[in-house]
Amino acid sequence: MKGFQWALAAVGLVLGIMLAFQFRVTSEINKTEPVQRTQLLASQVNQLKVDRDFLQEQVNSLRSDFDQISGGPRDSELKENLENARILAGVTELSGPGVEATLNDSNISLKPGENPNLYVLHDEDVLRVLNELRAAGAEAISINGQRILASTEVRCTGPTIVLNRDKRLAPPYVISAIGDPDTLESSIKMKGGVAETLQFWGIQVGVKKMSQVTVPAYSGGTKFEFAKAAS
Repeated sequence: MKGFQWALAAVGLVLGIMLAFQFRVTSEINKTEPVQRTQLLASQVNQLKVDRDFLQEQVNSLRSDFDQISGGPRDSELKENLENARILAGVTELSGPGVEATLNDSNISLKPGENPNLYVLHDEDVLRVLNELRAAGAEAISINGQRILASTEVRCTGPTIVLNRDKRLAPPYVISAIGDPDTLESSIKMKGGVAETLQFWGIQVGVKKMSQVTVPAYSGGTKFEFAKAAS
């Protein structure tokens, strides 16, 4: 019996030494750089998977919100407001019924001593026509293919005019305007109006109603250096 107990004690001692040796070997292996780096990378991979799942949930949520907005009743309203803003800004080509007015210098032969400036078009003449068309409800206007905006200036530079800062135009000036053709034509041809005044000096003024007029988009740049939206 006593020998059996010594045998069990010896076996236990051997197992203890083996377990201690195995634990020490495993600990040493885990402390080596390759193993530590592998463990670090595995931890980073797991964290990236967590982050990816979180971001995917956000993407799904945003996509769902976008689908609801784009398919909702406000979608058409937002698109309409955006299109109206683009039209008012002049960055969209427009077409519709209207008139085409052609202005050209006088073809009257000058008599000796007459002032030639009275028989040629000036910036104020063009501006008078533009103002009459605007007052008559013109929704879009261009001169020789150049879109007229609220900020467009018209000024004389010798025998030509300059508008939109650097667009130099020479007569004849073809003014295209979209609006009610009858109203626009009457605004220029009315008795005592701009056409009659210019024709007195031989300035050539022609107005024709059009079923389809095309006014191009504004081609210049726009920059606000001082103006800002009021808060």
